[in-house]
Amino acid sequence: MTRYEPAIDVDALTAIDVHVHIEVDGHGHASLPGDLAEAASKYFSADSPRPDLDSIARYYRERKMAAVVFTVDATTQLGHPAISSAEIAEGAARNNDVLIPFGSVDPRQREAAVDGARRLIAESGVRGFKFHPTVQGFDPSDETYYPLYAALEEAGVVALFHTGQTGIGAGMRGGRGFRLALSNPMLLDGVAADFPDLQIIMAHPSVPWQDEAISVATHKHNTWIDLSGWSPKYFPPQLVRNANSLLKRRVLFGSDFPLLTPDRWLRDTELTDLKPEVMPGILKDNAVRLLGLRR
Repeated sequence: MTRYEPAIDVDALTAIDVHVHIEVDGHGHASLPGDLAEAASKYFSADSPRPDLDSIARYYRERKMAAVVFTVDATTQLGHPAISSAEIAEGAARNNDVLIPFGSVDPRQREAAVDGARRLIAESGVRGFKFHPTVQGFDPSDETYYPLYAALEEAGVVALFHTGQTGIGAGMRGGRGFRLALSNPMLLDGVAADFPDLQIIMAHPSVPWQDEAISVATHKHNTWIDLSGWSPKYFPPQLVRNANSLLKRRVLFGSDFPLLTPDRWLRDTELTDLKPEVMPGILKDNAVRLLGLRR
């Protein structure tokens, strides 16, 4: 298996999208079981086929963008095997001019998750890890998971956590048992305090906890906010104010592709009060710094 090493011409890029999902693998296996995938498609009005990794690479190459790609390993919660993060990293290695792989492990597998994370870092070259507390069914503030965070901090890779509302499980009986409160960004405050060298991305406008996310980000300078999953025209005004000022160096462009396209995201920024002078940082420069893409 080829280990990922980036070959990205940063100066040639227009943007870096830090939030792109791989929803199907090369074997036709989907990241979600059928009932969840069907409900999610209905919720997001996204009935078109999900693109595979190489198609995503072509899509971003055409736009002179790079993309952070990942899946979510929720094997315990869903009873459904995850897409292989090692295979995602291998696919990113053959498209290393535009793709940056993050891994995913199931935190509830405890020691196996720590071992899996270390293996993905050492053997596959992943640059971070994606967590979805609601879908994975874990409380990120629980010290049970501290050995996993310690391994990520030691390796110098990024931890990206879903925060806020999720469309996964929406409209299903009992929300399919998912707990939204597990994705409150305030649960990451203690993690950021106890692992001050672990860079943590709080994904999405954290509705309905936007103020909590801003509070954590302004207090803990090892935390970042990505702007994925919502059209910019729906961004809460306090998020826009802070992206223009206090947090302008730690706010990141993310789309949530394929559910929201970067084309729409960029078009809809014209309907916001985001300042032109902060956009280069949001679109690319902040991610370059966070991901260490300058040689």
